[in-house]
Amino acid sequence: MTSNKKNQDKLVIITGPTACGKTSMAVKLANDLNGEIISADSRQIYKGMDIGTGKDLDEYEINNKKIPYHLIDILNPMENYSVHNFQKDFSDAYDIINKKNKIPILCGGTGLYIESVLLDYDLSNKPPPNENLRQELSSYSKDELLNMLSKISNSEQMSKMVLITKKQIIRNIEIMKNNEPLSGFKLTPRNDISLIIGLEINRELIRKKIKIRLEERLNEGMIDEVKKLIDNGMPINRLEYFGLEYRFIGEYLKGSIKKDEMVESLKTSIRKFAKRQKTWFRRMEKRGIKINWVSYNDYDRILKISKKYISES
Repeated sequence: MTSNKKNQDKLVIITGPTACGKTSMAVKLANDLNGEIISADSRQIYKGMDIGTGKDLDEYEINNKKIPYHLIDILNPMENYSVHNFQKDFSDAYDIINKKNKIPILCGGTGLYIESVLLDYDLSNKPPPNENLRQELSSYSKDELLNMLSKISNSEQMSKMVLITKKQIIRNIEIMKNNEPLSGFKLTPRNDISLIIGLEINRELIRKKIKIRLEERLNEGMIDEVKKLIDNGMPINRLEYFGLEYRFIGEYLKGSIKKDEMVESLKTSIRKFAKRQKTWFRRMEKRGIKINWVSYNDYDRILKISKKYISES
């Protein structure tokens, strides 16, 4: 076993674009370092959404040994989940793993979650979700929402906001409209004590992997999984909240698009998503986060870097 009491402030992070093999690398690492995995995936938190989110829970077993994982299957799909929720849940999982004298390994591609652990994301004074406001704003276009936000915030405030998606813009409107100061949990930034490993993969290979993975998920019953969510009471428009696979399958089930159009649109959207992830990682580096980029299949190098980091006091 690699871990010991002097290493209780350690955190290893495995990240990278979608379809690059983060989970399998993290599982191998957890096995070799006596660690446990904390998921940094904004959709794998939801129950009943296994195929579309790529949980691949069978991957958490290696050499007949089950690697414990955290923040997967913790929430009903009808519930919303914020970055602040993630910070609190991450902190709880981190403490649980440390008490076992094991190495926490944060694994996932949701850059906002990872950044919220590393940098000073003080969300303790941010309001909880306002479902009525979100419903009201959901019908507006991105440009209309940005115009609305510009009327209730100044340019300096907007320059500090993440405004890539409609969901992010609506959340910032929600925050700016809130008049009641709140206080609560604040996560201590961990940038100075963490090892961040990014899995590097070339563009053509990731395009191929995205295509193969999408075909596999469709063959495994991803459309039936979405139908089951709807049969269990989920409004079909709720699928928009989860994006990508769920949004396009929802359009297909509503009859708005044909199946072959859905598949092609999905391939294109997932490729664009991978590109946005890479853009986010570059943004993280500009904000002072050191990402150690390693080839997606070079496990020996990942293990070597991790052991060196853990051996340091």
